[in-house]
Amino acid sequence: MKAAILVEGQATRAEALVLTAPISFWGGVNPKTGLIADVRHPQHGISITGKVLCLPGTIGSSSAAAVLLELVSANLAPAAIILHEPDAILLLGLIVAQEMGHTTPMALRLDRGEFAGLVERQVLISAEGSISFS
Repeated sequence: MKAAILVEGQATRAEALVLTAPISFWGGVNPKTGLIADVRHPQHGISITGKVLCLPGTIGSSSAAAVLLELVSANLAPAAIILHEPDAILLLGLIVAQEMGHTTPMALRLDRGEFAGLVERQVLISAEGSISFS
């Protein structure tokens, strides 16, 4: 399957973490641990670090970019981020991280209907945005 690249980054191979509900990075993800911190989120306590994070949606906050930047700089970021719809604020965190010289995860857009096929699978993402399974 082919996804649209929103922000270029590193090709990767990692386990997919398909969230079952939208999340806010501000208050929803702990930037010091990489864990989902929102106690109301169905996947509370799960680590996003090193995973292909599939987001069915985001809950807006202008601070999401800062949280993602902190995750990148602390080596706690996801291996890649797959969004159903682009979130300009969240993606800004990756762009700033790149400008600061950090290695960043790739961000991709993929229809939410494709997420079910990624659940608990090892995902390979090429630099061109091709998604396959190992």
